[in-house]
Amino acid sequence: MAAKWIEVLTGSLEQKKQYRQYKARIAALPEPYRTAASAFERYFMYNGGITDGDSDLMITMLGDFADLWERAVADGTPVAEIVGADPVAFAEDFSAAYEGKRWIDKERNRLTKTIEDLEGKNGR
Repeated sequence: MAAKWIEVLTGSLEQKKQYRQYKARIAALPEPYRTAASAFERYFMYNGGITDGDSDLMITMLGDFADLWERAVADGTPVAEIVGADPVAFAEDFSAAYEGKRWIDKERNRLTKTIEDLEGKNGR
């Protein structure tokens, strides 16, 4: 009963546990995979962060991301072969595979609504 009350305030304890496991998996990667994975994670958090109650989706994405790097290490696949010539395109394509509302979507909608509201007030 107490765990449910705590989860209402702090969010899912299971998701927090899964996120900590993800972080440990990334930290355990050998170089240069660890540095590459950390750089992509930072990019995901700033640009592709999933929002609006889709924390399950984000945990799934990060778990799959850790799987990708662990497989690359096991197979000896070079980082450049994984991400290709354009790391940004790789990050965008990877995160696009996980449908969900993203922070940037929220800001795009906010901007559009603000401008529409201004047009309605000015009659132009």
